Amino acid sequence: MKALKIYEASDKMINLINDNYNILQTLSAFGISLGFGDKTVEETCLSNKVDTKTFLAVVNLTINGATNYDIETLSIETLLKYLEACHHYYADYQLPFVRRELSESIYINDKLGKLILQMYDEYAKEINRHMQYEERMLFPYVRNLIQGKYSATYNIDTFVKHHTEADKSLKELKSLMIKYLPSDIHNSNKLTSTLFLIHNNEEWLGNHQNVEDSIFVPLVRRLEETLKTERISSAISAFANAEGAEDADLLSAREKDVIVAIVQGMSNKEIAEHLCITINTVITHRKNITRKLQIHSAAGLTIYAIVNGLVEIDSLKR
Repeated sequence: MKALKIYEASDKMINLINDNYNILQTLSAFGISLGFGDKTVEETCLSNKVDTKTFLAVVNLTINGATNYDIETLSIETLLKYLEACHHYYADYQLPFVRRELSESIYINDKLGKLILQMYDEYAKEINRHMQYEERMLFPYVRNLIQGKYSATYNIDTFVKHHTEADKSLKELKSLMIKYLPSDIHNSNKLTSTLFLIHNNEEWLGNHQNVEDSIFVPLVRRLEETLKTERISSAISAFANAEGAEDADLLSAREKDVIVAIVQGMSNKEIAEHLCITINTVITHRKNITRKLQIHSAAGLTIYAIVNGLVEIDSLKR
């Protein structure tokens, strides 16, 4: 068995197409114009402002099932544009075209023919609903992620739970046509051509879903995790800075001195002697510190003192 070729950036684009003529639509979805001469894949992608690694990841996955790409190097913006273009191609052109071919290849006045056409129409509605959901919910959500806007009410896992196989109905339709349409049906060449067309669409949908599941979903999930981490870190940092500044302003100079003494392990008596105040005054300061900081333990006060620069961590007793 001949080994499948994994295409690289240095390969000529024309060779890739000659090997796999069915990727012409892929080029169109990426916005890559024909007439590229003998340019390499990388040169062609650059001249069309397409991310080369993302293009090759899609091509090698759909042609060879190859998953040897590094997800961290791919462009989610490029892939989003590609998927949107695929939707427009299939919903606006391919679905109506196949229906016309189908209606011309069967007896639409025959009961069986009507049922076949009805089944195709139901399939087309299902596909349109599937793609409209992605365009209404998923794609805007991903655009917001790209802009750094994280959502707490929707995520890629919500999409995955409802992401069913879109080509199931098409497989069933093709199987029924092959099994049960009469052998003496008129225009058999037209019917055969339509069946090939339906088969190609089935394959295209399978590849489309594979790109979504294997590349797009992991890319979105990675972006979600990055934004979520940044969001949490930013919130913690802002909270800590705000709280630290507020707390530091609330404390008097003497209360800060008491905190330092506590952190150094002094007793109330030792603190009183060290600061030349009474033990009762020390106790009052400690109550005020606890009330203001809502910190009740010596360990907690130690952390506070280190974070706010009241003591150096190296100066503490081990």
